[in-house]
Amino acid sequence: QVQLVESGGGLVQAGGSLRLSCAVSGLTFSRHNMGWFRQRPGKEREFVTSVSRSGDNTEVADSVKGRFTISRDNAKNTVYLQMSNLKPEDTAVYYCAARRQWCTAVECPWDYWGQGTQVTVSS
Repeated sequence: QVQLVESGGGLVQAGGSLRLSCAVSGLTFSRHNMGWFRQRPGKEREFVTSVSRSGDNTEVADSVKGRFTISRDNAKNTVYLQMSNLKPEDTAVYYCAARRQWCTAVECPWDYWGQGTQVTVSS
């Protein structure tokens, strides 16, 4: 009964901003590292950013560095993705993921995934 439910996606013009949320249930949220991934049209799923259990450590993909910020609220069992200065190439389905282990390698196991939320950026 583990559930990760993304919300906050939608249509936005280039240069605009959007904040995604991922509500987590069925696991001990504070014991899990959280991440955001995205899948652009015709492309493979890619890593966007992640945050450690306490929120003290983050990793950010070069493609979104300086524009996207991940944060978490352990009291609300929710992780956020604040997106600013959005570009058309940011158009994608954005997925939330969870895992126990903190890992910075490109291939690390993510145990749980959400269903995704669509973000569309118009030029």
